Amino acid sequence: MKRKTPAVLVVATLFAAITIPVRLAAQQHRYKLVDIGTFAGPASFINPSGNGGPYISSRGTTVGTAATSVPSNPATHGFFCSGLDGSLPFVFHAFKWQNGRVTDLGALPPAADNCSDALAVNASGEIAGGSENGVIEPVMGITQVRAVRWKDGDIEDLGTFGGNLSQAYAINDRGQIVGFALNEIPDPFSMFYKLFGFGLPSVGTQTRAFLWEKGRMQDLGTLGGPDAQPSFVNDRGQVIGLSYTNWTPNPTTNLPTADPFLWTKDGGMIDLGTLGGVFGTASLLNNRGQVVGTSSLASDPGACFSIGNTANCHPFLWDEGKLIDLTAQSGGVIATANAINDAGEVVGAANFPNQPFAHAYIWRNGVATDLGILPGHCFSQASAINSRGQVVGQSISCDGSGSVFLWEKGSMIDLDTFVPPNSGLLLAETIGINDRGEIGGDLLPPGCTQDVLCGHAYVLIPVGENDTEGITAASQGKSARVNQNHTTVTPDSQAAKEMMARILARPAHRFVAWPRR
Repeated sequence: MKRKTPAVLVVATLFAAITIPVRLAAQQHRYKLVDIGTFAGPASFINPSGNGGPYISSRGTTVGTAATSVPSNPATHGFFCSGLDGSLPFVFHAFKWQNGRVTDLGALPPAADNCSDALAVNASGEIAGGSENGVIEPVMGITQVRAVRWKDGDIEDLGTFGGNLSQAYAINDRGQIVGFALNEIPDPFSMFYKLFGFGLPSVGTQTRAFLWEKGRMQDLGTLGGPDAQPSFVNDRGQVIGLSYTNWTPNPTTNLPTADPFLWTKDGGMIDLGTLGGVFGTASLLNNRGQVVGTSSLASDPGACFSIGNTANCHPFLWDEGKLIDLTAQSGGVIATANAINDAGEVVGAANFPNQPFAHAYIWRNGVATDLGILPGHCFSQASAINSRGQVVGQSISCDGSGSVFLWEKGSMIDLDTFVPPNSGLLLAETIGINDRGEIGGDLLPPGCTQDVLCGHAYVLIPVGENDTEGITAASQGKSARVNQNHTTVTPDSQAAKEMMARILARPAHRFVAWPRR
């Protein structure tokens, strides 16, 4: 049953938009920067890449979560509420940014006390995510969370399979939503309790992947074990994720073997296999049915299960029944695969020969191309790509501080160029880019040094030649930094090495706090 949110809150004073035109090479790049701000609390953010999506719709609607000024209660769900790392004791509410307007989407009643988070939005403006419901979960003694859909100002509880929790991750343009929901069957290997580190495997219940459509939540089954967890759904209704393949724990992880899966309406759940290890997951999916994920190797079967063990956790591409080890196929170059577009182009970080640090790359037709770094920097990584081949990511200087970039047609552009002069803002991370070239991410406002404590969500919007409102002359702002020749610097920078290790080791492309420059 649909439930109305309390009065919709429109926060018109929490964002500022200024456009700086800059001419680069033969191209004209002009963007309007929008600081989305908060709901009177300390922070807001667009969810880290790999945690659902899309976060920016094809029409530019952007979703995430922002802190209110209301303190959270002791029973609040730390995995879901209290900011990116659970350290902010405030109620967070899902937000929607659309056409210059920020809306507090509220939460399930009582909305003032319950947290919510928006993880995906489609072209019709339907939004998927989760909300606390005010009921205490008996196993851990914390507030329950429910998968929800926001549509036309209403919030709808999508329910569970009889268990105490559910969460929606992704939505497609057909309105199909995927996520996970607990049932009532006891499960010592429950993915939610075990894989998320709650340490309560003996009292959990089964974690099941669901597809919600037209008011019905469908259990997608498993690959033979008790649990499955989805990560994304494309516009064809195909779903990806990971599933246990049996009920017997292996000696490496002390859990049943987990394989990546692709689910289709006609074929059910298909085991994509692994690269020889006992843990693999599918995390990215395009509309052609190509799947990107990670898998451990036979030589180190639990590599992808252990956070920080990246050497033998290889990204893969599954295409028409063939599983390709991207690291091996590239001669050991490719380290991470963070996004794929409908052309089958993959981006991430790669260890190119004769480079002391990883660089962003784009992989096309079996070839990984070095996208370079910004001048004076040591390390870069690509986080997203659209169908036009525009790539966004992070470039880190040799002292460990960072910038964000747009790569297009051979040029890497420092997106901090488009920050208003004297504003004190610093772009911290790019999360996504849609096919209109609209970019979303997180920034540091003046005085903020820790993204997780005080960062803000932002949107960069391309503007045309005739847009003049809020224009600041490029000569008044920061000069553009463009890398067209992939200039390399090779200092022995411990700070850059540490920052690179942190990024490459983080699960699901988790959020990183850049030092301020």
